[in-house]
Amino acid sequence: MKKINGGVCVPVGFKANGIHCGIRKNKVKKDLSLICSEKVGTCAAVYTKNLVKGAPLLVTKKHLENGKAQVIICNSGNANTCNADGIEIAEKMSSLIAKALKVKTDDVVVASTGVIGQPLSLEPIKAGIPELVKGLSAKNGKAAAEGIMTTDTVLKESAVEVTLGGKKCHIGGIAKGSGMIHPNMATMLVFITSDAAISAEMLQKALSYEADETFNMISIDGDTSTNDMVTVLANGMAGNASIDSVNADYRKFREALGVVMADLSRKIAKDGEGATKLLECRVEGASGRRVARTVAKAVICSSLFKAAMFGADANWGRVLCAIGYSGADVDVNKIDVSFRSKAGLIDVCKNGAGVDFSEDKAKKILLEDEIEILINLNSGKTRATAWGCDLTYDYVKINGDYRT
Repeated sequence: MKKINGGVCVPVGFKANGIHCGIRKNKVKKDLSLICSEKVGTCAAVYTKNLVKGAPLLVTKKHLENGKAQVIICNSGNANTCNADGIEIAEKMSSLIAKALKVKTDDVVVASTGVIGQPLSLEPIKAGIPELVKGLSAKNGKAAAEGIMTTDTVLKESAVEVTLGGKKCHIGGIAKGSGMIHPNMATMLVFITSDAAISAEMLQKALSYEADETFNMISIDGDTSTNDMVTVLANGMAGNASIDSVNADYRKFREALGVVMADLSRKIAKDGEGATKLLECRVEGASGRRVARTVAKAVICSSLFKAAMFGADANWGRVLCAIGYSGADVDVNKIDVSFRSKAGLIDVCKNGAGVDFSEDKAKKILLEDEIEILINLNSGKTRATAWGCDLTYDYVKINGDYRT
């Protein structure tokens, strides 16, 4: 397996495009994206656990009951959530693009992102579909990635190549996410494609497992969105023998999928609203998977710790505090904590107690834009990683008038 450049158009048989159709007032920003496979493939998805769900999620879930899809359409600038006609609008988006591409409406994944509770007009979408379809190309993956962005400052894509059954297969993905990120299933909006042949059941199994290891381990602000969704569409055009059971090829596919998802997770966390630093919390020596994940996520979610990282303050007590209230079964007298960046490594806590360290060296380490928080629970062999960002003044500025 190896990482390669590109996103959703890296796998064989996929084209994409992104345009400005008029949903957003800023004509420079794209607001409608399309991803299309040459043939129907298997498709899996995970959705937000928020009880308030965007209408597109409900429609997509219905369409994917048979585990198949061919097209993904997504608009930005409006979440189509909490609207009386939301289901109708999402269904109509699906039927309009299905008609234009001559595919089945049930084979369309539909998604929306943006402001909640604002009516979504179909007119700009309907008017933009001819241009959207005309521009479909294997070279327009970045345009599709741009079209799903809201407060994102950079587009996010990732791809890998992996050999399955003697055939070169590919997995590529794009993501949007910068704020309202504290997932409890998946996260934000993420669209992943693959040319591997894999059953819908095995695809769902792989996605659900890796979502827990990656997207569910991000937190930017503690808010779980209403429109969070991750989909994986695999068209089988690489020609490998179909993966229909948990075998060696399934494990290789899942690992490759996990690499793409982890890469996108880091990029989402680093692009958190107002963020100046990526925080990566690595926990080892845990007694079990749940303990490791709970500890890592608790530290990343701590507003006090995030604020300390913004100020480059080596306040390791906030790490211990977060572990202590996390609910994880740990021996606090065995915990070691260190901070690391490209500027160096410094130990700040041993066996649950502070150690002498240079504040000047710590400051230098924490002034970097990517910081690792290394925690050893010294109670087992399990590991977990969580991603987040610092909490800055700009986060409040961005969200103080997001709607208006």
